[in-house]
Amino acid sequence: MSKRDELIAKYAEDLSSKCSMTADMPLLTKVTIGCGPAIYSDDASTVAGSDPAELETIRKNFLIKKLGLEDGPKLMEAINAVIDTYGRSNRSKYRAVVYYMLVKHFGKEAVYK
Repeated sequence: MSKRDELIAKYAEDLSSKCSMTADMPLLTKVTIGCGPAIYSDDASTVAGSDPAELETIRKNFLIKKLGLEDGPKLMEAINAVIDTYGRSNRSKYRAVVYYMLVKHFGKEAVYK
């Protein structure tokens, strides 16, 4: 099993155990691939849910640029809802999992088809 496949399995486990979600594996795989080499870096592979600058970067670079969503308060509300679902006290919030939940939240699966 490749390192990426191991990470995808770990992300699916997080979705199941911490978020009570069953992963759509093809979509999770595509979202993970879309994260690029960041998934292999300890720092870049996780999201600091309490860092406003990090959440702003997710809003601008992922939700607006990647998913093509229109800016507005609903974007930050969705990010905070995902962080709450994942568990604010959970220190390791994987970027791919957060992005996956945001894709599902906004119904933007077609971006990854």
